[in-house]
Amino acid sequence: MHLEHLGIAVSDLTAARKLYTKLLNVAPYKEEVVEDQGVTTLFFMAGESKVELLEATRPDSPIAKYIEKRGEGIHHVAFEVKDIHAEMERLRKEGFRLLSEEPTIGADNKLVCFVHPKSAGGVLVELCQSRS
Repeated sequence: MHLEHLGIAVSDLTAARKLYTKLLNVAPYKEEVVEDQGVTTLFFMAGESKVELLEATRPDSPIAKYIEKRGEGIHHVAFEVKDIHAEMERLRKEGFRLLSEEPTIGADNKLVCFVHPKSAGGVLVELCQSRS
């Protein structure tokens, strides 16, 4: 398991693109819409990890709700795992609350599952596994 990316909720992806391009001194490598999550994502490489900017595409999306409640900022921490199904089962047995029974298809060609912040010390944790 290793840190894959930090997810940052933003309300204006165009402005955030400019800010993070200057901040990280690198252009984003990928922009993608994830329809079922109601989000547009923008990825930057930051050393060996990534920064994912997330902008809501509809008012009922998790990102829109997050920004409404907490404002812009770090939304989640994502860890790459080799076997997401096995990791989900392990975490269930350890007492963690997962937000889905099965992994879903997320951005950047990944299978994803989130761990509820109430069972992870207040942090929304994403597990992700590359799809072959």
